[in-house]
Amino acid sequence: MPVNTHLTDNHWVELSGDIVVARLRGPVTEEVLAILHERVVMLLQSTASRNVLYDALEMDPPTVELTLVQQRMSEAVSQKSGRVAILVPSTRIAYLSRIAFGRSEHRVFYNDLANAIAWLNDAAE
Repeated sequence: MPVNTHLTDNHWVELSGDIVVARLRGPVTEEVLAILHERVVMLLQSTASRNVLYDALEMDPPTVELTLVQQRMSEAVSQKSGRVAILVPSTRIAYLSRIAFGRSEHRVFYNDLANAIAWLNDAAE
């Protein structure tokens, strides 16, 4: 049974199998990012999960400033996680994701949830 920690109807974190899934939809603020980050870290610390999937398929493009905020937060996630997969709809969000997660073992996937999950599961084997 998935552990689900809803933030709002548009942003939530849940445990799905061995993967921590963080979903972002619509506009994202620094406050939402901070709460989302806290929940991701909490699940990484309290479970055996080490891989994280950020689903940004329906997220509004963030500002560069918000991307830099995520970059600082992602450093803490990378210390506790194995791989980070970022699911994106566009090259703009992909580019910003690479900046935000540049120091972690991450990979950006364009509209390809199946391959993102397969890549994360390969790390567990």
